[in-house]
Amino acid sequence: MQQYLDLVRQIMDQGAWQENRTGIRTLSMPGAMMKFDLQQGFPAVTTKKLAFKSAVGELCGFMRGYRNAAQFRELGCKVWDQNANENAQWLANPYRLETDDLGPVYGVQWRHWPAYKLIDPTEPQGAAQIADALARGYAQIGVTQAEGDTGERVVLYKAVDQLRQCLDTIMRDPGNRRILFHGWNWAQIEEMALPPCHLLYQFLVDKARGEISLCLYIRSNDVGLGTPFNLTEGAALLHLVGRLTGYKPRWFTYFIGDAHIYENHMDMLNEQLTRTPYPAPTLVLSDRIPDFAVTGKYEPEWLERVEPGDFMLEGYQHHPHITAPMAV
Repeated sequence: MQQYLDLVRQIMDQGAWQENRTGIRTLSMPGAMMKFDLQQGFPAVTTKKLAFKSAVGELCGFMRGYRNAAQFRELGCKVWDQNANENAQWLANPYRLETDDLGPVYGVQWRHWPAYKLIDPTEPQGAAQIADALARGYAQIGVTQAEGDTGERVVLYKAVDQLRQCLDTIMRDPGNRRILFHGWNWAQIEEMALPPCHLLYQFLVDKARGEISLCLYIRSNDVGLGTPFNLTEGAALLHLVGRLTGYKPRWFTYFIGDAHIYENHMDMLNEQLTRTPYPAPTLVLSDRIPDFAVTGKYEPEWLERVEPGDFMLEGYQHHPHITAPMAV
Protein backbone atom coordinates (compact mmCIF):
# COMPACT_ATOMS: atom_id res chain seq x y z
CA MET A 1 0.00 0.00 0.00
CA GLN A 2 2.81 2.38 -0.83
CA GLN A 3 0.40 4.16 -3.17
CA TYR A 4 -1.75 5.10 -0.19
CA LEU A 5 1.20 6.60 1.70
CA ASP A 6 2.28 8.45 -1.45
CA LEU A 7 -1.20 9.98 -1.68
CA VAL A 8 -1.05 11.06 1.96
CA ARG A 9 2.32 12.74 1.38
CA GLN A 10 1.05 14.41 -1.78
CA ILE A 11 -1.93 15.92 0.03
CA MET A 12 0.32 17.12 2.86
CA ASP A 13 2.70 18.71 0.36
CA GLN A 14 0.21 20.15 -2.11
CA GLY A 15 -3.10 20.48 -0.27
CA ALA A 16 -4.78 23.70 0.87
CA TRP A 17 -6.75 24.22 4.06
CA GLN A 18 -10.50 24.32 3.52
CA GLU A 19 -13.52 24.90 5.73
CA ASN A 20 -16.41 22.43 5.38
CA ARG A 21 -19.79 21.36 6.78
CA THR A 22 -18.28 19.39 9.70
CA GLY A 23 -16.56 22.36 11.32
CA ILE A 24 -13.19 20.52 11.21
CA ARG A 25 -10.77 21.90 8.64
CA THR A 26 -9.39 19.69 5.89
CA LEU A 27 -6.17 19.78 3.97
CA SER A 28 -7.65 19.22 0.52
CA MET A 29 -6.31 18.43 -2.94
CA PRO A 30 -8.40 18.23 -6.14
CA GLY A 31 -7.96 15.12 -8.24
CA ALA A 32 -6.16 11.93 -7.24
CA MET A 33 -5.84 8.38 -8.52
CA MET A 34 -4.54 4.99 -7.42
CA LYS A 35 -4.46 1.82 -9.52
CA PHE A 36 -4.08 -1.71 -8.17
CA ASP A 37 -3.43 -5.01 -9.92
CA LEU A 38 -5.56 -7.38 -7.85
CA GLN A 39 -3.63 -10.35 -9.19
CA GLN A 40 -0.69 -9.01 -7.19
CA GLY A 41 -2.64 -8.80 -3.95
CA PHE A 42 -5.49 -7.10 -2.14
CA PRO A 43 -5.24 -3.31 -1.45
CA ALA A 44 -5.52 -3.50 2.34
CA VAL A 45 -3.76 -0.80 4.34
CA THR A 46 -0.94 -2.35 6.37
CA THR A 47 0.47 0.68 8.21
CA LYS A 48 -2.36 0.23 10.70
CA LYS A 49 -4.89 -2.51 11.32
CA LEU A 50 -7.71 -2.43 8.79
CA ALA A 51 -11.27 -2.73 10.11
CA PHE A 52 -11.83 -5.43 7.51
CA LYS A 53 -14.94 -7.09 8.96
CA SER A 54 -16.64 -3.73 9.38
CA ALA A 55 -15.85 -2.76 5.78
CA VAL A 56 -17.17 -6.00 4.26
CA GLY A 57 -20.14 -5.81 6.62
CA GLU A 58 -21.00 -2.42 5.18
CA LEU A 59 -20.62 -3.80 1.65
CA CYS A 60 -23.01 -6.65 2.46
CA GLY A 61 -25.51 -4.09 3.77
CA PHE A 62 -25.23 -2.06 0.59
CA MET A 63 -25.83 -5.15 -1.55
CA ARG A 64 -28.96 -5.90 0.48
CA GLY A 65 -30.29 -2.37 0.02
CA TYR A 66 -30.22 -1.51 3.74
CA ARG A 67 -31.11 1.97 4.99
CA ASN A 68 -30.97 1.52 8.76
CA ALA A 69 -27.92 1.71 11.04
CA ALA A 70 -29.26 -1.17 13.14
CA GLN A 71 -29.14 -3.43 10.08
CA PHE A 72 -25.51 -2.49 9.47
CA ARG A 73 -24.68 -3.15 13.13
CA GLU A 74 -26.06 -6.67 12.75
CA LEU A 75 -23.44 -7.15 10.04
CA GLY A 76 -20.65 -5.92 12.33
CA CYS A 77 -20.49 -2.38 10.94
CA LYS A 78 -21.06 0.59 13.27
CA VAL A 79 -19.79 3.39 11.03
CA TRP A 80 -23.33 4.63 10.31
CA ASP A 81 -24.37 5.08 13.95
CA GLN A 82 -23.23 8.70 14.25
CA ASN A 83 -24.66 9.82 10.93
CA ALA A 84 -27.98 8.18 11.81
CA ASN A 85 -28.36 9.45 15.37
CA GLU A 86 -25.89 12.27 16.12
CA ASN A 87 -26.01 14.49 13.03
CA ALA A 88 -28.06 17.53 14.08
CA GLN A 89 -29.12 18.37 10.52
CA TRP A 90 -30.32 14.84 9.90
CA LEU A 91 -32.13 14.65 13.25
CA ALA A 92 -34.15 17.71 12.20
CA ASN A 93 -34.79 16.40 8.67
CA PRO A 94 -38.48 15.61 8.00
CA TYR A 95 -37.45 12.62 5.86
CA ARG A 96 -35.82 10.83 8.81
CA LEU A 97 -38.26 8.09 9.77
CA GLU A 98 -37.04 6.81 13.14
CA THR A 99 -34.03 6.03 15.30
CA ASP A 100 -31.21 4.56 13.18
CA ASP A 101 -32.89 5.54 9.90
CA LEU A 102 -30.48 6.76 7.22
CA GLY A 103 -32.81 7.48 4.33
CA PRO A 104 -32.29 6.03 0.83
CA VAL A 105 -28.49 5.84 1.02
CA TYR A 106 -26.10 3.78 -1.09
CA GLY A 107 -27.73 0.36 -1.09
CA VAL A 108 -31.21 1.70 -1.80
CA GLN A 109 -29.88 3.44 -4.89
CA TRP A 110 -27.80 0.41 -5.92
CA ARG A 111 -30.65 -2.07 -5.69
CA HIS A 112 -33.91 -0.02 -5.76
CA TRP A 113 -33.25 3.18 -7.74
CA PRO A 114 -36.68 4.86 -8.05
CA ALA A 115 -37.43 5.39 -11.75
CA TYR A 116 -40.41 7.26 -13.12
CA LYS A 117 -41.82 7.98 -16.55
CA LEU A 118 -44.29 10.75 -17.33
CA ILE A 119 -46.03 10.08 -20.65
CA ASP A 120 -48.62 12.04 -22.58
CA PRO A 121 -51.06 9.39 -23.85
CA THR A 122 -52.45 11.77 -26.48
CA GLU A 123 -49.13 12.11 -28.30
CA PRO A 124 -48.76 10.02 -31.49
CA GLN A 125 -46.32 7.64 -29.78
CA GLY A 126 -47.97 7.84 -26.37
CA ALA A 127 -49.58 4.41 -26.46
CA ALA A 128 -46.42 2.80 -27.80
CA GLN A 129 -44.34 4.48 -25.07
CA ILE A 130 -46.65 3.23 -22.34
CA ALA A 131 -46.60 -0.29 -23.80
CA ASP A 132 -42.81 -0.23 -23.96
CA ALA A 133 -42.52 0.96 -20.35
CA LEU A 134 -44.89 -1.76 -19.14
CA ALA A 135 -42.85 -4.37 -21.04
CA ARG A 136 -39.74 -3.10 -19.25
CA GLY A 137 -41.28 -3.72 -15.86
CA TYR A 138 -42.81 -0.34 -15.09
CA ALA A 139 -46.21 -0.19 -13.43
CA GLN A 140 -48.78 2.52 -14.08
CA ILE A 141 -49.36 4.21 -10.74
CA GLY A 142 -51.61 7.11 -11.67
CA VAL A 143 -52.13 10.21 -13.72
CA THR A 144 -51.13 13.79 -13.06
CA GLN A 145 -51.28 17.22 -14.60
CA ALA A 146 -48.14 19.31 -14.49
CA GLU A 147 -48.32 23.08 -14.10
CA GLY A 148 -49.03 24.68 -17.45
CA ASP A 149 -50.17 21.43 -19.07
CA THR A 150 -53.59 21.23 -20.65
CA GLY A 151 -53.88 17.45 -20.41
CA GLU A 152 -53.10 14.60 -18.09
CA ARG A 153 -49.90 12.57 -18.04
CA VAL A 154 -49.64 8.87 -17.22
CA VAL A 155 -47.21 8.17 -14.35
CA LEU A 156 -45.25 4.89 -14.41
CA TYR A 157 -42.76 3.60 -11.83
CA LYS A 158 -40.32 0.80 -11.17
CA ALA A 159 -37.39 0.19 -8.83
CA VAL A 160 -34.23 -0.35 -10.88
CA ASP A 161 -31.75 -2.90 -9.56
CA GLN A 162 -28.61 -1.27 -10.96
CA LEU A 163 -26.18 -3.81 -9.53
CA ARG A 164 -28.12 -6.79 -10.86
CA GLN A 165 -28.35 -5.14 -14.27
CA CYS A 166 -24.56 -4.83 -14.27
CA LEU A 167 -24.15 -8.56 -13.66
CA ASP A 168 -26.77 -9.40 -16.27
CA THR A 169 -24.97 -7.23 -18.83
CA ILE A 170 -21.59 -8.80 -17.99
CA MET A 171 -23.12 -12.19 -18.79
CA ARG A 172 -25.01 -11.10 -21.89
CA ASP A 173 -22.74 -8.44 -23.41
CA PRO A 174 -19.33 -8.34 -21.71
CA GLY A 175 -17.87 -5.88 -24.23
CA ASN A 176 -20.44 -3.26 -23.28
CA ARG A 177 -18.93 0.02 -22.07
CA ARG A 178 -22.06 0.96 -20.12
CA ILE A 179 -21.77 -1.57 -17.29
CA LEU A 180 -22.05 0.88 -14.44
CA PHE A 181 -24.14 1.95 -11.47
CA HIS A 182 -24.17 5.06 -9.33
CA GLY A 183 -25.68 6.51 -6.21
CA TRP A 184 -26.06 10.23 -6.87
CA ASN A 185 -29.80 10.65 -7.20
CA TRP A 186 -30.57 14.38 -7.27
CA ALA A 187 -34.23 13.72 -6.53
CA GLN A 188 -33.43 12.12 -3.16
CA ILE A 189 -30.25 13.82 -1.91
CA GLU A 190 -32.21 15.80 0.68
CA GLU A 191 -33.72 12.54 1.99
CA MET A 192 -30.36 11.01 2.95
CA ALA A 193 -28.41 11.25 6.20
CA LEU A 194 -25.28 11.60 4.05
CA PRO A 195 -25.09 12.06 0.28
CA PRO A 196 -22.99 9.35 -1.41
CA CYS A 197 -19.23 9.86 -1.61
CA HIS A 198 -18.31 6.75 -3.61
CA LEU A 199 -20.87 7.30 -6.29
CA LEU A 200 -19.90 5.77 -9.64
CA TYR A 201 -18.76 2.20 -10.32
CA GLN A 202 -17.91 0.94 -13.82
CA PHE A 203 -17.06 -2.67 -14.65
CA LEU A 204 -14.87 -3.41 -17.67
CA VAL A 205 -14.49 -6.94 -19.00
CA ASP A 206 -11.58 -8.37 -20.99
CA LYS A 207 -13.22 -11.50 -22.34
CA ALA A 208 -10.13 -12.69 -24.20
CA ARG A 209 -8.09 -12.75 -20.99
CA GLY A 210 -11.01 -13.79 -18.81
CA GLU A 211 -10.54 -10.72 -16.59
CA ILE A 212 -12.80 -8.09 -15.09
CA SER A 213 -11.75 -4.65 -13.83
CA LEU A 214 -13.44 -1.85 -11.91
CA CYS A 215 -13.16 1.93 -12.01
CA LEU A 216 -14.52 3.70 -8.93
CA TYR A 217 -15.09 7.46 -8.75
CA ILE A 218 -15.35 9.11 -5.34
CA ARG A 219 -16.46 12.74 -5.25
CA SER A 220 -15.10 13.40 -1.74
CA ASN A 221 -12.79 11.12 0.24
CA ASP A 222 -11.65 11.27 3.86
CA VAL A 223 -8.20 9.82 3.18
CA GLY A 224 -7.49 9.04 6.82
CA LEU A 225 -10.53 6.90 7.55
CA GLY A 226 -12.62 6.61 4.40
CA THR A 227 -10.03 5.61 1.80
CA PRO A 228 -8.93 2.34 3.47
CA PHE A 229 -12.62 1.41 3.89
CA ASN A 230 -13.58 2.26 0.32
CA LEU A 231 -10.57 0.49 -1.18
CA THR A 232 -11.56 -2.65 0.71
CA GLU A 233 -15.19 -2.48 -0.39
CA GLY A 234 -14.46 -1.77 -4.03
CA ALA A 235 -11.87 -4.52 -4.36
CA ALA A 236 -14.07 -7.01 -2.47
CA LEU A 237 -17.03 -6.17 -4.70
CA LEU A 238 -14.91 -6.77 -7.81
CA HIS A 239 -13.80 -10.16 -6.47
CA LEU A 240 -17.42 -11.11 -5.78
CA VAL A 241 -18.72 -9.97 -9.17
CA GLY A 242 -15.86 -11.85 -10.83
CA ARG A 243 -16.76 -15.03 -8.92
CA LEU A 244 -20.45 -14.80 -9.90
CA THR A 245 -19.75 -14.09 -13.58
CA GLY A 246 -16.70 -16.27 -14.20
CA TYR A 247 -13.97 -13.65 -14.55
CA LYS A 248 -10.74 -13.09 -12.63
CA PRO A 249 -10.49 -9.68 -10.94
CA ARG A 250 -7.66 -7.59 -12.39
CA TRP A 251 -7.41 -3.79 -12.34
CA PHE A 252 -9.02 -1.67 -9.64
CA THR A 253 -8.69 2.03 -10.46
CA TYR A 254 -9.62 4.49 -7.74
CA PHE A 255 -10.40 8.11 -8.65
CA ILE A 256 -10.99 10.87 -6.08
CA GLY A 257 -12.48 14.31 -6.76
CA ASP A 258 -11.72 16.03 -3.45
CA ALA A 259 -8.99 14.11 -1.60
CA HIS A 260 -8.70 15.48 1.92
CA ILE A 261 -7.20 14.94 5.36
CA TYR A 262 -9.06 16.18 8.42
CA GLU A 263 -6.99 18.33 10.75
CA ASN A 264 -7.56 15.96 13.66
CA HIS A 265 -6.28 13.02 11.55
CA MET A 266 -2.83 14.50 10.95
CA ASP A 267 -1.18 12.75 13.90
CA MET A 268 -2.57 9.38 12.84
CA LEU A 269 -1.34 9.76 9.27
CA ASN A 270 2.04 11.17 10.25
CA GLU A 271 2.52 8.08 12.40
CA GLN A 272 1.65 5.85 9.45
CA LEU A 273 4.19 7.65 7.29
CA THR A 274 6.91 6.44 9.66
CA ARG A 275 5.87 2.81 9.16
CA THR A 276 7.04 0.53 6.36
CA PRO A 277 4.17 -1.20 4.51
CA TYR A 278 3.96 -4.99 4.59
CA PRO A 279 3.31 -7.09 1.46
CA ALA A 280 -0.27 -7.10 0.23
CA PRO A 281 -2.49 -9.90 1.56
CA THR A 282 -4.78 -12.12 -0.51
CA LEU A 283 -8.56 -12.01 -0.49
CA VAL A 284 -10.24 -15.40 -0.27
CA LEU A 285 -13.95 -15.88 -0.89
CA SER A 286 -15.85 -18.66 0.85
CA ASP A 287 -16.32 -21.86 -1.13
CA ARG A 288 -20.04 -21.59 -0.50
CA ILE A 289 -20.24 -18.68 -2.98
CA PRO A 290 -20.78 -20.33 -6.39
CA ASP A 291 -18.02 -19.85 -8.97
CA PHE A 292 -19.55 -19.51 -12.42
CA ALA A 293 -16.23 -20.50 -14.01
CA VAL A 294 -16.58 -23.89 -12.29
CA THR A 295 -20.33 -24.51 -12.18
CA GLY A 296 -21.47 -22.77 -15.37
CA LYS A 297 -24.56 -21.74 -13.40
CA TYR A 298 -25.38 -18.04 -13.13
CA GLU A 299 -26.59 -17.25 -9.59
CA PRO A 300 -26.77 -13.46 -9.10
CA GLU A 301 -29.01 -13.87 -6.06
CA TRP A 302 -25.80 -14.35 -4.08
CA LEU A 303 -25.43 -10.58 -4.09
CA GLU A 304 -27.93 -10.63 -1.21
CA ARG A 305 -26.85 -13.94 0.32
CA VAL A 306 -23.21 -13.22 1.07
CA GLU A 307 -22.22 -12.64 4.69
CA PRO A 308 -19.21 -10.72 6.06
CA GLY A 309 -17.66 -14.05 7.02
CA ASP A 310 -17.55 -15.04 3.34
CA PHE A 311 -14.66 -12.60 2.85
CA MET A 312 -11.29 -13.51 4.38
CA LEU A 313 -7.81 -11.99 4.21
CA GLU A 314 -4.90 -14.41 4.05
CA GLY A 315 -1.37 -13.36 4.90
CA TYR A 316 -2.46 -10.01 6.33
CA GLN A 317 0.41 -8.43 8.26
CA HIS A 318 -0.15 -4.99 9.74
CA HIS A 319 1.27 -2.45 12.12
CA PRO A 320 -0.51 -1.70 15.44
CA HIS A 321 -4.03 -0.30 15.48
CA ILE A 322 -4.30 3.48 15.29
CA THR A 323 -7.38 5.59 14.69
CA ALA A 324 -8.90 9.06 14.87
CA PRO A 325 -12.45 10.43 15.29
CA MET A 326 -14.79 10.51 12.32
CA ALA A 327 -16.07 13.94 11.29
CA VAL A 328 -19.88 14.01 11.05
